[in-house]
Amino acid sequence: MSSLTEAVLAGADPEELQRENVPDEYLAAHLRKEDVGIFTGVEDKDVRKSLHVGTVPMPELAPDEVLVAVMASSVNYNSVWSAMFEPIPTFTFLERWGREGGYAARHDQPYHVIGSDAAGVIVRVGSGTRRWRVGDHVVVSPGQVDDQEPMTHSDGIQGSGQRAWGFETNFGGLAHYSVVRASQLLPKPAHLTWEEAAVNLLTAGTAYRMLISHRGAQIKLGDVVLIWGAAGGLGAYAVQLVKNAGGIAVGVVGSEEKARLVRALGCDVVVNRAEIGLHGDTAPEDAITLGKRLGKVIRRETGEDPHVVFDFVGRATFGISVFVARRGGTVVTCGSSTGYQHQYDNRYLWMNVKRIVGSHAANLQEMAECNRLFSLSKLLPVLSDVYPLEETGAAVRLVQQNRHVGKVGVLCLAPREGLGVTDPELRARIGEKRLNLLRNPDRNPARN
Repeated sequence: MSSLTEAVLAGADPEELQRENVPDEYLAAHLRKEDVGIFTGVEDKDVRKSLHVGTVPMPELAPDEVLVAVMASSVNYNSVWSAMFEPIPTFTFLERWGREGGYAARHDQPYHVIGSDAAGVIVRVGSGTRRWRVGDHVVVSPGQVDDQEPMTHSDGIQGSGQRAWGFETNFGGLAHYSVVRASQLLPKPAHLTWEEAAVNLLTAGTAYRMLISHRGAQIKLGDVVLIWGAAGGLGAYAVQLVKNAGGIAVGVVGSEEKARLVRALGCDVVVNRAEIGLHGDTAPEDAITLGKRLGKVIRRETGEDPHVVFDFVGRATFGISVFVARRGGTVVTCGSSTGYQHQYDNRYLWMNVKRIVGSHAANLQEMAECNRLFSLSKLLPVLSDVYPLEETGAAVRLVQQNRHVGKVGVLCLAPREGLGVTDPELRARIGEKRLNLLRNPDRNPARN
């Protein structure tokens, strides 16, 4: 263990952190370029075979970057895609960026440190960094943008230089240290532990843009919102956002255990996929039949059709989403975990004047607004399981097989759970039970 790491764990002051030398290498969950192709022709692309945890070289810091000692991180679905080398190997992103030269060339390596969430302590700042200091406790927004591109100053997500940190960039969050642009940082909510703070921004920020932002569906008081995968990371935050906005949350889940958990989050109506006969992928001709069944359930429980459908599942659900949204309604999508090629009956879109809104992550202002809701305890973490960094492969496998609920956290430098709280009074007012709605001490996910 390096002296800098020891100082971070001891809670050293900024001056001491600055005096300690940055280590030459660090522990990280990473992919290896030599493994690209190992899943060719393989049906079960077990991510535990492609994810490695070992030391990698410490990169040089650019002037607009900071070095974060990562206390905790989390698993997002882009970690699954990365480890499966789908839809294309992430090394393709790194090679393309590296060709730009300069500091971009650092990212083109034979290894890729993944992870798009992190909470930790700043231990170094680049010479061009103004708003952040060594010792600050921060969370990381996954959107890395080019602040010299004009479109970035309108909406960073629309800029051509926008990249998903830890997916389209190297040196991500599933590691002891991470390289982050200063324009990705936000203050860590003081009442949350490291692992609670680390699971929020990517999924909660994405849900915020989809539902609340004027770039998304802009839900309002009384809106009926259908949420696919309501027990997952995106869905569990979507339920909370709908409830905070005064809407009526209708969640679709895959089991009775998940139904119980989303009801605890405040979901008004919960539909088990089996109730409407949805199992796995959906043929286009089945979407209307399944949509009629789902619409009947929603009308029975709420008296009307959904104003908004929140869809990140993709191919298996998209045709149903277009059909079931009310006349003039909106389908907002941010991903396609079951496949990118969607089919739907366009008559139900154009003749009923519905909208499809594409949404991707969130810009820094949207992330900041979302992070503020956590600081105000209007949004609560949806952490369910926590793994050590050494077991990142098992954690990503859990998400790959959809055996999780909420978000799966990963302890990086934090030696145990429960650390990092600097506002215990607020935490006590909120209560441990509310902050751990999806934690089940009896739930022990298989780690083999």
